[in-house]
Amino acid sequence: MLNLVIMARCLNSICADNHTVKGDFLKGIIAMPARRALEKEKIDTLEKLSCYSEEEIRNLHGFGKNAMEKLKNHMNKYKVSFKNENFEIKS
Repeated sequence: MLNLVIMARCLNSICADNHTVKGDFLKGIIAMPARRALEKEKIDTLEKLSCYSEEEIRNLHGFGKNAMEKLKNHMNKYKVSFKNENFEIKS
């Protein structure tokens, strides 16, 4: 029984380390699952976020309707937008 308690404590600290977001990007704006999804894609600034389409971000695991709405409101506040999927460069 003691071994199980020790093992559980070890696993708990490993899980906590693996699931923490290292930076403060969007802290207090969107929930942790969405922040982790952005961190996994190495998106840690609004500038990097603007290189993605809304659909690409929405398809990340951890992004739902609520997180997307909050993210879009935050981006509008700083006059940043998602990449336009319909924009085509014609030569």
